[in-house]
Amino acid sequence: MPVVSLKEIVDRAFAERYGVPAINIVNDLTLEAVLAGAVDARSPVIVQTSVKTVKSIGSDVLFAMWTAMTKDIDVPVTLHLDHCPERAVITECLDRGWNSVLFDASTLTVEENQRQTVEVVAEARRHGAHVEGEIEAIKGVEDGIGADTEPARQSLDTAIRFITETGVDVFAPSIGNAHGVYSATPELDFERVTDLVQATNIPIALHGGSGMTTQQFGDLIARGCAKVNISTALKIEFMKANLAFLKQAEADDKWDPPSLFRDVRSHIVSLTTGLADTFGSAGKAW
Repeated sequence: MPVVSLKEIVDRAFAERYGVPAINIVNDLTLEAVLAGAVDARSPVIVQTSVKTVKSIGSDVLFAMWTAMTKDIDVPVTLHLDHCPERAVITECLDRGWNSVLFDASTLTVEENQRQTVEVVAEARRHGAHVEGEIEAIKGVEDGIGADTEPARQSLDTAIRFITETGVDVFAPSIGNAHGVYSATPELDFERVTDLVQATNIPIALHGGSGMTTQQFGDLIARGCAKVNISTALKIEFMKANLAFLKQAEADDKWDPPSLFRDVRSHIVSLTTGLADTFGSAGKAW
């Protein structure tokens, strides 16, 4: 199955009320492992790249990796630029072939955010791509983007007007969610998701998914959260797996990089299949 659009993946998930893992990869190993996990689970997956990852690897190399690894894939996959406030990076990624972008203008006024998001949507459409929008910063800094404090929440009418007038394909509301590691089970505004879906019939993106409970995921997905972002959980799994293996290698005085790569890969594959099971996307490959 060829790479498909973000809208194809989230619209079906939204209609059937399951969630699709949207996982931020950090290098070639995590990209390959996330894709392999999706194949094992027979699940669609949204592969996400942060601005930091795009800049550290380079959009040409990153997209070449993506093209090579998805050439013969047989589950629905799509490539998404996550939380990008930089219009130049959005243009660069759309030009390279990214399937969708999140234009993060949450630090601007709603009016200026809306004006620029209209422009980004038009630019994406020229590439056959889609756009995720937001009007409120998500608490917590992730890859240098975000806010340390709880953001001011806009009114429901403001959010509805933004969705309607910009034409975004997915919307990411602030509902008490946060990037990074939660210090306690988060208190979430489930009704805001219901209100937005009832008013706009648009798929919702759930940010700050790492650390939410299975029950919270199930409730939010049933209300219309079709895209579930996972970043911190992958970073922790990736680094802890590396650390544990290297400690054992030091103890054994055995230094074999391919064994390290295989071990870390297995952890990321397991993480991906577990997320697919939790979100209900396992077995949903078309």
